[in-house]
Amino acid sequence: MNDPNVERHSHYDTVSNAIDALRKQGFTIDFNLEGDYLLADRDKIHVNEFNIVDVYRYEGNSDPSDEAAVYAIESTSGLKGVLVTSYGAYSDSLSTAMLEKLKMK
Repeated sequence: MNDPNVERHSHYDTVSNAIDALRKQGFTIDFNLEGDYLLADRDKIHVNEFNIVDVYRYEGNSDPSDEAAVYAIESTSGLKGVLVTSYGAYSDSLSTAMLEKLKMK
């Protein structure tokens, strides 16, 4: 599902390059996942309180464990950061709402 209002940037060749480029665009916080929330230091952001601005997906050449996604995320309160996930790595610990939100893009 592509959102026509999302500004698309070129696809970066590596996860590291995507993260570096997003940092330069102001996505400076490192987010982690827990249930219905994104975590960043002392901030806990509910699944309904952030938007995925962009996502870059990477597939390993031969090893499925090399597959990853880099999300550019902005909270409704203005926090901007990056979430890096491995496909399927968090699926057991996340809520259905969070899994659906991450699959949206």
